[in-house]
Amino acid sequence: MDINILAGMLIPFVGTSLGAACVLLVRGRLNGSVQKSMMGFAAGVMVAASVWSLLIPAMEMSSHMERLAFIPAAAGFVLGIAFLLLLDHAVPHFHPEKGTQEGPKGSWKNSTMLMLAVTIHNIPEGASVGIVLAGAATGETMITMAGAIALSIGIAIQNFPEGAIISLPLKEELGKGKALLMGVLSGVVEPVAAFITYFLATRISPFIPYTLAFAAGAMIYVVVEELLPESAEGEHSNMGTIGFAAGFLVMMVLDVALG
Repeated sequence: MDINILAGMLIPFVGTSLGAACVLLVRGRLNGSVQKSMMGFAAGVMVAASVWSLLIPAMEMSSHMERLAFIPAAAGFVLGIAFLLLLDHAVPHFHPEKGTQEGPKGSWKNSTMLMLAVTIHNIPEGASVGIVLAGAATGETMITMAGAIALSIGIAIQNFPEGAIISLPLKEELGKGKALLMGVLSGVVEPVAAFITYFLATRISPFIPYTLAFAAGAMIYVVVEELLPESAEGEHSNMGTIGFAAGFLVMMVLDVALG
């Protein structure tokens, strides 16, 4: 496997791991304004990535369909939303900000369900990286390898606060060492999802527009269902808005400057 492909798959995992390492440096939990700005930032990155790195390339690849070029993007987008909706209802998971459990009721520990919540978030992110890398590797898309690496960097940047958000609440329950391990393990699903989608997409390249849009739909679901509501609840909601704008801007600049 090309070194650029391997690096692109692993960069987001590094971002999560560095964020989880905050448990060794930060006392207590993140204050409300910081946490909301981090959630907003992650949402901004994911929305910008969905538009510039996924949906627009999907429609450009389907330009031969002329006025119907939107069909693969629209179909993939709907399937991505439906897939995350199914996961959200089928997998028990816990949201520490709300203190509530979602999905089927069970007797699992909150730490386990928190891991599952982050895993649900990370699957579409890893898939999007794998699909974009496949598009760059096949040469059949407008996506360049630099653009694919830009997406990986953008996902890694938004994974940093995500790693902190999962490890810090677990510190009191599990201790620093185990909380760090849980935070790091939460990011393992991304390179796994990236590899699987890369492997499949390079072998069914005609379906790349659909898979690009699928990843976009899955990420938009996470943004609208989880990140934006949690960043807008209660006090400091303006910090969530500022974080969203910053994340959107960073991802847009990365995509245009490196793509």
